Amino acid sequence: MSPVASDATTLQPPGRTATRWLILAVICLAQLTVILDNTVLNVAIPSLTGDLGATTADVQWMINAYSLVQSGLLLTAGNSADRYGRKKMLAIGLVLFGVASLGAALAQSPGQLIAARAGMGVGGALLMTTTLAVVMQIFDDEERPKAIGIWSSVNSLGFAAGPLIGGSLLDHFWWGSLFLVNLPVAAVALLAVLALVPESSSRGGAFPDLLGALLSMIGMVGVVFAIISGPVTGWLSGRVLISAAIGLAGLAAFALWELRVPYPMLDMHFFRNRRFIGAVSGGILVAFGMGGSMFLLTQHLQLVLGYGPLAAGLRMAPLAVTVILINFTGLGARLLPRLGTPGMIVSGMSLLAAGLAAISLFGGDSYGGMLAGLLVMGVGVALAMPTMANAIMSAIPPAKAGVGAGVNGTLMEFGQGLGVAVLGAVLNSRFVALLPLVAAGAGSLPAALARTRTDAERGAVQDAFAAGIGTSQLVGAAAVFLGGLVAAVLLSRAERTGRDPEEPATPAGAEPAAAAAE
Repeated sequence: MSPVASDATTLQPPGRTATRWLILAVICLAQLTVILDNTVLNVAIPSLTGDLGATTADVQWMINAYSLVQSGLLLTAGNSADRYGRKKMLAIGLVLFGVASLGAALAQSPGQLIAARAGMGVGGALLMTTTLAVVMQIFDDEERPKAIGIWSSVNSLGFAAGPLIGGSLLDHFWWGSLFLVNLPVAAVALLAVLALVPESSSRGGAFPDLLGALLSMIGMVGVVFAIISGPVTGWLSGRVLISAAIGLAGLAAFALWELRVPYPMLDMHFFRNRRFIGAVSGGILVAFGMGGSMFLLTQHLQLVLGYGPLAAGLRMAPLAVTVILINFTGLGARLLPRLGTPGMIVSGMSLLAAGLAAISLFGGDSYGGMLAGLLVMGVGVALAMPTMANAIMSAIPPAKAGVGAGVNGTLMEFGQGLGVAVLGAVLNSRFVALLPLVAAGAGSLPAALARTRTDAERGAVQDAFAAGIGTSQLVGAAAVFLGGLVAAVLLSRAERTGRDPEEPATPAGAEPAAAAAE
């Protein structure tokens, strides 16, 4: 029989799943629903306030319940996927996400919607970790950079498309439609996962690390809640200080416990690996720059340049489109062998920093200068983010792929929240310094504008706000650029000295004997 007539599976190199690219499409579909729900609810705030009688505090909890639960469960979800089966946890995540979405759509009170959003966070944590773990499972070293690039692009697509999809649905339907659209997507993805995705798990350890799971949840929820609450109640408020103290204490206790327990959820010795540390530091700062800049740019487009929510979302889209085009064409994956991991990271983060600086210097008064910065940022994100995700996952044994994905997701959540907190604080400080109205107690741009009486005063308020945003973008650019240098130096040292003493000996593309494919 000729090779052409033979079974397609015999044409695959050893270790490659014949349907891997179809599986990746299914995984990306599941991932997209999770990312969309991080952003889609923001445009529905007026509808929720009117239809459900939600207070400002209710709305904050509707938005934050999802991210709090998701960030708190990422490590636990990743560990569960490694232990009990990545396909199984992916399917459970889709079911939970779908059921909770239905509950959110049918909610009749703010409390019901908050509870449903928390349930969606549980499903989202499972999906965030298992999708990346499955990518590591089904793609070998040669194809993995391109596959992770495509997976990473879905994050950018979700952040850009969320406000657009939400605005379009609200123009024609009621707010519950934002959640009902998840149902057919989750159903199709579930059927495809059950039919196509191979099962894999690692059976290391006789008992689950229940105390480690509890401590990691307490630590992450405490820290993330402090970051979320800071802009609302003030960074020195009792709520922020107490939640931050609880979170930091929980994370410290988690680290100490993981060093003592025989079968830890997260092996703390990974933090002796220079490749892991370099990728982690770079990942936090890319997320820092992205999260902070998105927070600032949204305000700049709406409050300074005067665009509505939908128009502002459309003008942010070029960043996501650039990321998607570069990663779907495989440009980043082709550059990786030439530049190496350190070169890709320093190049990407330098471009991201340059884009932030360009927006600060040239985008203050018009969209044209901002557009150029967004395009440069998109190229930087497309080069740096998938490379760092691959570096993090490659520094962790394949049997712990779920935990590695949990670490990656936790870093993204933490970095984005930190970016919003730090750059938002810089913005407020600069705004106060430039504008006496704020120092006198106005406290925000809308409040300051309400105190003005003439066009000249309103112009001064907007100029001060734009100057504050520009300063914040420059601070973000400096942090991202320096972080890229640090990450590149650490990764370069790891490559020059060969395999780190703490680096796993198992090749990144192979499942060890402890990881069984069922």
